[in-house]
Amino acid sequence: MTLAAAIKREARHLGFGAVGISRVETALDRPGPPLSESLHTRLLDWLQRGCHGAMGWMARDPARRTDPGQVLSGCRSVISLGMNYYTEHRADERPGHGRIARYAWGRDYHDTLKDRLDQLAARITALAPGAKTTWYVDTGPIMEKAWAQQAGLGWIGKHSNLVSGQFGSWLLLGEILTTLDLDPDEPGTDLCGSCTLCIRACPTGAITEPYVVDATRCISYWTIERHGPDDEIPTELAPKLGNRIFGCDDCLDACPYNVNASPTDEPAFRPSPLTLSPNLTTLEELNEQEFAATFRRSPIRRAKHHGFIRNIRNALRNLTRPASWRPSLPAVSR
Repeated sequence: MTLAAAIKREARHLGFGAVGISRVETALDRPGPPLSESLHTRLLDWLQRGCHGAMGWMARDPARRTDPGQVLSGCRSVISLGMNYYTEHRADERPGHGRIARYAWGRDYHDTLKDRLDQLAARITALAPGAKTTWYVDTGPIMEKAWAQQAGLGWIGKHSNLVSGQFGSWLLLGEILTTLDLDPDEPGTDLCGSCTLCIRACPTGAITEPYVVDATRCISYWTIERHGPDDEIPTELAPKLGNRIFGCDDCLDACPYNVNASPTDEPAFRPSPLTLSPNLTTLEELNEQEFAATFRRSPIRRAKHHGFIRNIRNALRNLTRPASWRPSLPAVSR
């Protein structure tokens, strides 16, 4: 068994449903620019358009963000890992209830993945004692979706998220950077074709062109990232948020590849009655201490108390507004 195969076996034993390896190339490895150069160009273009909005960290040292060799000295391979978070539950969207993005229905995925990544990194060190590793779950300067596609986990769809032929839209990603020179997998092939369902499903038109999302129009951006005292949802977008109080799944739900998705067997991702059926009036009454206690182990705490209550009040106002925020196409997922 090769070292790469042994690492993949350990990853699957730890509960990762998807695992693949990509090689971090330099200009000396082969003719043509390495992936890090093309990622750098794409990131700079996105930043220059202002699509990152107030997410200043995205613009911080873009050369490091696009080159794993600047994150881990001597990095030669990226091990991309995914965990399926799909469940067959359906959100209760009767009037008076909010909608929470599927990834936040269970416990905080950062905690779930980081424990497994830490264990896998330790096992890699046991298999190859001289190796150096570092790992991230959505919080490091790594363009994880691009490296996941390079490792064969799927492809980046027109909504800019990873799509898996096996898991559809429902993979949470982490990665281990290592100095080991591992056998790489074949990159994922873009299978979106002429489909534009995700673009048409976006209530706010945030997918301005295929593969480009303008965060300043994205519901997830406004309900999660913008949570300061002065961060008011723009007037032209507020009605289109409808009952969404944390994130949005519309572009993910619309993907036809979700017909292949099967439910996860990871208990941490199972929803609670609160996340499936969040009562807007009850949640509006939470004070800051109650909010912290209620969502102590949930990704929802990222919205902060002020941002979450603002989202809820916007959803309550939308109860009396026309239903123009509803997607024009039905969700394709099961």
